[in-house]
Amino acid sequence: MKRVILRNFFKITCLLGVYQLIYFLLPVKNFLPSIVELGRSAIDNFSNSIIYSHILSSLQRVLIGFSLAAIAGIVIGIAIGYSAKLRWLKSYIEILRPIPPIAWIPMAILVFGLGDTASYFIVFMGAFFPIFSSTYFGVLSLPRIYKNVAMSFELSRLIYIEKIIFAYSLPYIFSGLKIGIGMAWMAVIAAELISTNRGLGYYIQINRLLLRTDNVLIGMMLIGIVGYLLNKLIEYFERICIKWRR
Repeated sequence: MKRVILRNFFKITCLLGVYQLIYFLLPVKNFLPSIVELGRSAIDNFSNSIIYSHILSSLQRVLIGFSLAAIAGIVIGIAIGYSAKLRWLKSYIEILRPIPPIAWIPMAILVFGLGDTASYFIVFMGAFFPIFSSTYFGVLSLPRIYKNVAMSFELSRLIYIEKIIFAYSLPYIFSGLKIGIGMAWMAVIAAELISTNRGLGYYIQINRLLLRTDNVLIGMMLIGIVGYLLNKLIEYFERICIKWRR
């Protein structure tokens, strides 16, 4: 544990050292704050409850939109992968998949207006496709022998889907969830830059307009830290749900 803490501390120290080196060597002093100025701004921000409300607002939007995307992506991925009669739906999903989440923002504002609902939709669109694709691929990867054994034991369709298809696809599902949570986090920041009045994306946007580069950098660092922690949370649940992979 101590070794991990020391390693992370060393990485952060190196990153701050590179930043300060860039500050001294390149002509960026007019628009980039020094490490000392950045530290003062961080203390001011974290001693104020406003920054915490922005973080919680972003997390709320991500958790709601991502949860809906996870449910829909897993259910639809298993359904289309299991039933050949539903495979025609995949063509329509593949047409929508290349559209980036940020491209949905104008449509989301037109349909849902400014506010949380539009953000939920953007997060959903960002997270759904990697979760669906991984789940679908996991179902298709199921070896034929599993199906033959299930037929030999005359398992019901529900038990076959739950105990064999879903269990076999769990590693693929969690791979999609880890990609999806990253896409969801990036999508919510993009949505908050345009369609909300709170959240880390809004925090960055308002400080950009105020020419507070120090606060913009703090917001960017918070986005990276929270995104990293969300990914670690998914990995934690993966270790719990897929114990046999240990």
